[in-house]
Amino acid sequence: MKYPKIIWATAALGLLQVASSCSVKENLAGQLTEDQIPKGDPSALLQGVYNAQRDPIQGCVSVFALEEVSTDARIMPTRGPDWDDNGKWRALFNHTWDPNNERVRDTFNQLEGIVYSSTDLLRFSPSPQQDAESRFIRAWSMYLLLDLYDQVLYREPGEDLSQLSRVRKGTEALTFIISEITAIQDKLPDGPAGKANKNAARVLLMKCYLNKGVYANRAAPTFAAADMNQVIALADQIIGSNKYAFAPSVFDNFAPNNTAIGKENIFTQENTFGNSGPTRDFWKFVSHYNLVPVNGYNGPATTAGFYSLFEATDKRRGVAYQVAGGPANPGNRINVGFLVGQQYDLTNDKPVQTRGGAPLIFTQEINLFETGSDLEAKGIRPIKYPVDYVSEAKGGNGCENDHVSFRLADVLLMKAEAILRGGTGTSAGTYGNTPLAIVNAIRTDPGRGASVLPTLTLDILLDERGRELYGESWRRQDMVRFGKFLLARKDKPASDPIRLIYPIPQTQVDVNANITQNPGY
Repeated sequence: MKYPKIIWATAALGLLQVASSCSVKENLAGQLTEDQIPKGDPSALLQGVYNAQRDPIQGCVSVFALEEVSTDARIMPTRGPDWDDNGKWRALFNHTWDPNNERVRDTFNQLEGIVYSSTDLLRFSPSPQQDAESRFIRAWSMYLLLDLYDQVLYREPGEDLSQLSRVRKGTEALTFIISEITAIQDKLPDGPAGKANKNAARVLLMKCYLNKGVYANRAAPTFAAADMNQVIALADQIIGSNKYAFAPSVFDNFAPNNTAIGKENIFTQENTFGNSGPTRDFWKFVSHYNLVPVNGYNGPATTAGFYSLFEATDKRRGVAYQVAGGPANPGNRINVGFLVGQQYDLTNDKPVQTRGGAPLIFTQEINLFETGSDLEAKGIRPIKYPVDYVSEAKGGNGCENDHVSFRLADVLLMKAEAILRGGTGTSAGTYGNTPLAIVNAIRTDPGRGASVLPTLTLDILLDERGRELYGESWRRQDMVRFGKFLLARKDKPASDPIRLIYPIPQTQVDVNANITQNPGY
């Protein structure tokens, strides 16, 4: 007997609130009873916990939108009548969102849905490993809520759903997350990457300690040497496991068969054709309507300023990448990385045109509002996940690209940063023991081919994190930690410090007296 979607489809109802001042109770159709679960076998529910990550963590409209569209790495322009969407994307880019913004609201509810489903599973006598996996996914979701909203709503397993959920904020929430990961880490399996595993727990702990000062004071964070040394020690444990290495191409980590060839990947969300999350959004959203053989939605782009961070020889900027079932690409045209300039049909190398018949030339310049005759062609298009042409040929019902959350390069960059911020350098693997050596080990890997940096400062390191991790939902967090998130940029004035966290959705504040809206909202 299977239980697909019994928890996560209504999870938001379970954790989200009932107003205590009203005599109303929600009909929680998704809450199971003991007799509905096979005795001692909550494995189907655990799969539901994993699947609950799909909408908020995969795709481009939830965590990704809040972490990337709010930065210099992603712009969602209104193109004439297309992509206006009541201004929700412009609000993210311009830092003018409010508690009713659809993306702010839905992301919060979806992440809290994971917290609910992973907590609810604990009522059904899971094995020690199932317990650990579910609690890891819960800690991961709580971490994202802390990072984005500074507040986490929670209940204990089996707690009466008619009672208002409680709230952990800031450092209290972080302390709980760290304690949870520490408690369950040894009970997690060693792998694979598609499941909660020991090294995934170590990466999440690295994120916690690296950002600990941020969550204590986002406007003026400090970085304790003891916390930085924790980051370094955890990185060395991951490196010392000898499970990960640079792949021949950095894009192997994101390709349709990245489970097999993504040698850097530590924690992913598995996808198979017909049973997957919205990871194909990563190419569908940015591709032009007429690009062959994949026609897209012609929406997002990257900014010229972000593109300028890359030197011409850096393969992370773009390569011609071959995947199974893909077109011949006789012109050896760039098809992953950043698409810029004249675009071509990858089956026959003929130039592609806009719907109006003009040459389809992706330009570096892009405005938040595009109204001219060339609006379809404006903007460099970022594609981090190589297209799964096999699934597209079948109708595009998902893809085989596993979504990537944690990988080796991020571990190395966090270690370099921790040393640069006052931690003690150590040698692990072949990457060196100084921040500069570690960063250059990444840059000069043949799959990246970037030049050697002569020096390394925090500003240069932020740029390097951008070059390596663009499109992986870390840009906003990085810019906050490095003190750059509020700065003015093209089409966006300097932001008020209230924008360092998102507001709690007004629909939640209205029904839960335990929630205090974040300052300024």
